[in-house]
Parts: sequence; C-alpha cells; structure tokens
Amino acid sequence: MIIDFHTHAFPDPIAEKAIPTLENAGQVEAHTTGTTESLLASMDRAGITSSVICSIATRPEQFEAILNWSQLVKNDRLIPLPSIHPDDPHCVERVYTVHKAGFTGIKMHPYYQNFFLNETRLDPLYGALADTGLLLVVHCGFDIAYPRIRCADPASILALQNRFPKLKLIATHFGGWKLWDEVEELLIGKQIYMEISFALQYLNREQMLRMLNSHPPELLLFGSDSPWTDQKECIAELQSLPLPDTLLAGILGNNALKIL
Repeated sequence: MIIDFHTHAFPDPIAEKAIPTLENAGQVEAHTTGTTESLLASMDRAGITSSVICSIATRPEQFEAILNWSQLVKNDRLIPLPSIHPDDPHCVERVYTVHKAGFTGIKMHPYYQNFFLNETRLDPLYGALADTGLLLVVHCGFDIAYPRIRCADPASILALQNRFPKLKLIATHFGGWKLWDEVEELLIGKQIYMEISFALQYLNREQMLRMLNSHPPELLLFGSDSPWTDQKECIAELQSLPLPDTLLAGILGNNALKIL
C-alpha cells in the first residue's frame, strides 16, 4: 500500500486556468492537468493506492465550494481535505462542519492565505481542530512562488505544537522547505508528523538519510506535491535510499493509514 499524503487537484474548469497560472508563478512544470482524472492516471502509473488532495481556500467565501467539491470527489482512492481561511469570521464553526461531514482534516497555506502560523488570533481555530481531532496539514518553510518571508518556519511549528500538544499537525515539505538545517536542529526527534514532499529533490542524500533515520519512524509520511513533481519518480527516489524495509513501508503508507 502506498499513500501520497500531499497532492493537488481542482474542479475541471478551474484546473484548466489554475495550472498555467501556478506554473508561471513558481516557474515549475505540472506533471498532470490538475484534474482528478489525471491524478488517478498518475497514481495508476506509480502504483499508488490513495492520494490526499490538499485544497487551499484563498478567500473565506471559497469554503462552501471547496467543501462541496470535496464531498463530490471523495472515494476510496481520493481523500480530499477541505480548507478554511483564517480570515473567515466563521472559521471555528467551519471546523465542526468539516468534522461532521466526515473529513479527516483540513489544509492551510500561510502564503496563499496570508497568515503567520503561530499567530494567537488563530488560537480558537487551532483549539477547535484539537477538540475534533482533525488533522491540520500546513505548508511549512518557504514557498517557491513567494518572497522568503518566515510565515511557517521550524521555530513557529515547534512553538505551536508546544502550545497545542493535542493538535494533529502535519508539517509538510519535511518540516520546512529550504529550512532543513533548522528542521534538523529544532524538529527532528520531536513528536511532530513530517510529510516529505518536495524535499527528496532538494536535500542531499546524506542529510535526507540522517533526518529520516533520526525522526520517530511512525511520524514520517510520503508526499509528492503532485502535480508539481511526478509521483512515480518521487517513489523511485525514496526507494533508492538505503532505508530499513520497515521504515520505508511506514513512510510509503503504513503510517498514513493509521492516522487517516
């Protein structure tokens, strides 16, 4: 079983416009067309059992549309995470709506949603997430399409986890894209879920292996960030590392299965 904990897809009419815009913003090439159909085809080529779809509400009023689409595409292979905008005046209520609808968590992105991870104004939202047991999958580190402002650096992640120890926080991009020295110093070894998308391609093998072998093995999750990388190639890169079989199996799917 292989579970990709970090993918993106859009409603078909939106995908047609969103993918070229995002390609241009990040100067990256998409490996799918951004539709669920193309994501499923990519999963079939890679031998992936299920993919978590991480939606991002860039405006508060997008909540309902994303929730409705997530309900529409949800099945055994596609696990959508709705999104709540931090400026939504009903953000706490939205958490309970997502929970009641049967989803496992939400996705948030400090750059696209214009917030800093450890802002105290978000405490009611984080408290509601902890109360319901919903996962909070959050973009961590810098973003390829934005100026390098520290919206969600390793120190912020650690401070948030310490303030909300029951919050099921999933730190994407191995705890902080392009901030991995700080991740290794502050987060590796802590009780924090780490999803490793967009790290395999940037970290040198020595540091990647050191970090993977030093973190609690049950807290490591595979992610590709499809369509911004090729799922099959990401799996091959991970499998090329000299990792123990049990650790590899946990990263590729067993750990995700337990929390989903």
